[in-house]
Order: sequence, then C-alpha cells, then structure tokens
Amino acid sequence: MSYKFKVICLYFSLLSGFLLMLQPANGQYNFSVVDDMLQKNQKILGKQVVALVWKDGKIVYRKETSEEFTGKMQAPIAASGQWLTAAASMICVDEGKLSLDTKAGKLIPILAKYMKAYINLRHCLTHTTGLEGEKTGMGKLLPKSKFESLEEEINHFATKREIVTNPQTEFYYSHVGMNIAGRMLEVANRKTFDRIVQEKLLRPLKMRSTTFFNYDNLFINPSVGAQSSANDYMNFLVMLLNNGMFEGKRIISEKAIAEMEQAQFADLPVKYTPPGTEGLHYGLGAWLMEEDAQKRGTILCSPSFTGTWPFIDRKNNYAAILLVQSPSGEKGKEIYAQFKAAVDEALGL
Repeated sequence: MSYKFKVICLYFSLLSGFLLMLQPANGQYNFSVVDDMLQKNQKILGKQVVALVWKDGKIVYRKETSEEFTGKMQAPIAASGQWLTAAASMICVDEGKLSLDTKAGKLIPILAKYMKAYINLRHCLTHTTGLEGEKTGMGKLLPKSKFESLEEEINHFATKREIVTNPQTEFYYSHVGMNIAGRMLEVANRKTFDRIVQEKLLRPLKMRSTTFFNYDNLFINPSVGAQSSANDYMNFLVMLLNNGMFEGKRIISEKAIAEMEQAQFADLPVKYTPPGTEGLHYGLGAWLMEEDAQKRGTILCSPSFTGTWPFIDRKNNYAAILLVQSPSGEKGKEIYAQFKAAVDEALGL
C-alpha cells in the first residue's frame, strides 16, 4: 500500500469521525425515560396509548402501546378540541368575517331578546361570558346529546341560562362560551360548525381523522365534542409552533397566533376552573402552563384531563401529545407533568 493511499485513508477516517460528531442531536435522544413513565402509569392510562414528540422538523419519538390503537386511530379528545375551536374562530377573524369584539347578539337575535346581546366573541373563547355554566365537576363537562343542533342549544342558553355577572368580570369554565362561539361562526359563514372547521382548518392541516360531528349521538359540540387522532393533532401543534404555517402554507396569521397565546383577563377572579388548572392563566382555547413577563405563553397546553395531553414548548421548540383511548382515572395535571418532565429529560433539556 502506497504512502499516498494511506494518507487518503487516514483523511477520510478523520473526516468521517468529525461528521459523526456533527450529526443532528435527535439521533442521540434517549426516550427510555418516557417509555418508563408510560409503563409506570399503565394502570391509569390504560393499554391503548399513543405518544408523539416533534422536534427538529420531524417526529423524533413515537410510542404506540397497542396494535389496535395507533397514531391514525380516532378517539374522543373532549376539551382538547377547544384549541381547534379557537383556531377556527381566529381564521374567521383573519378573513374579516367577524372580530373578537363582535357582539353575539348581532349574529344571534334571540340573545338580544333575552338581554344577552353584549357578550362578544372574546368572552366566549375565554369563559368570561357571565352566563350560568354547568354544575362543577368533570362529569358535568362531558358531551351530552340533548340538543340536535348548535342553534337549538344556543336558543336554550338564551332562554334558560341566567346572567350571573357582567361579562369579563370572572372566569367560569363551562360549555357555554365555546358553543356560543361555534354558533357565531355558523351564522357568519352560513354553514354548520363542523363544515367550517373542516374547510378552514382540518383539510389544510391534513387532519383527515378529526371531526366535531359525533356519529353516535348526532350532535356538534365545539366545547367538548371533538374526535381526533394523535397524528392529526400533531399537525395542528406543528402549525402553532410554526406561527401559523404548515408545509409552506399560511393557515392562521402570526397576529392571530400571538393573540391565542396571550393571557386573557389574567387578573379576573376565578369562579370555577377544572381540577389541575388551578393558578393557570387562559389564552384562547389553551392554558398557559408557563408564561413570560408579558404574560405570553411559553408552554401551552389544551388538555382533556381524562385522556388527551397536547402541548407546545416554545422555549425549546418542540411539540408533543399523549393520547389515551380509554383512561381509567383522572390524574390530570400530574400525568401531564410527568410526561412533560420525561420528554424534557429525553431531549436533554
């Protein structure tokens, strides 16, 4: 072997070693800590769980604990659908169909008839309408099939729900505001809520397994009636993390994303908030798990504390979701905290 050939071999060996050191960090991620967390909580989470983590432009972790329940499978996501409802509302704001200051009574005359015209879209998306909500407790927040349409439900709110306080004076988590917002979108667009969300949000995001239409009970509920898959919801999270962009296309304006992630009415007294959200501020459709000095969310989550935990971490530029088909407990924030901590450790944060 010639001296020149040996030198060339040595050169390429050194170059290969250098390039290996420069490989993307995601190749070095160790998600065993997340696997352990899921295993330890199997009794609570059940046997059908999907966990996804997106970072560096791709999925860096995927865990499907059952062949019968994969990232493509649809499951009820309950309150996690409120993030979708808020996003669809902000798309309509971007389009000029309505604004956050648009009064509900302008679009829904029966609310004006019963002295509830003053409620605006922002009040609806932030649980500050001042109208009587459901009785407290997680069981009271599950979707019901009492009404055949949003129009019928909002007519009921107009005639039967009492005015407890002026809007924007206290935070009371309930179905009322989000469902009024859904009806406002229907009137402004002259289409059903589910069709609006499909056309403006779900199809552009390739969320083919997501819907607000419940085929079992035949009702549409913008507050807690959504069904989705882990793969679908991750597309939504990635769009948020990319400030409204998805696969090179603008879905929502940056201004709208910023508004969604800003703490709304942070100084109001809290009349009722779901277990696990105590002390947290609310944006539009999502909770601010952490925020900066300007009360802008740095970590945001829209959980259904009975089985879906999606979040984005702007500080570390990643998104994750834990989706459970049939949870057997209500550990809520505790499970979210364990999952988030495990993912952070896996990513070396």
